[in-house]
Amino acid sequence: MLIGSLELSLRLDGCFSLKDKRRIIRSLTEKARNSFRVAIAEVDDHDLWNVATLGVACVSTDVGHAESILQGVVDLFDACADVAVEAAVKEIGAR
Repeated sequence: MLIGSLELSLRLDGCFSLKDKRRIIRSLTEKARNSFRVAIAEVDDHDLWNVATLGVACVSTDVGHAESILQGVVDLFDACADVAVEAAVKEIGAR
């Protein structure tokens, strides 16, 4: 069993309030959950309206599959016009 984790640091250019931030983050996290079957949550910067840090986790039996899942999540967030991916730190390890 392999566990893949991803820490995404995001800059939210289109946000001017926490309500805007929550709307964008909620929409993208639901898309990621439904498309890639990952666990995803906001893990830092809860009270800042223009940045977000998300944690993503997946379980797989193949390193390539786990890598493609995590890269798909990065690509999903990167494709959003209101979001800029500042950093994406991936780790894949055996359990």
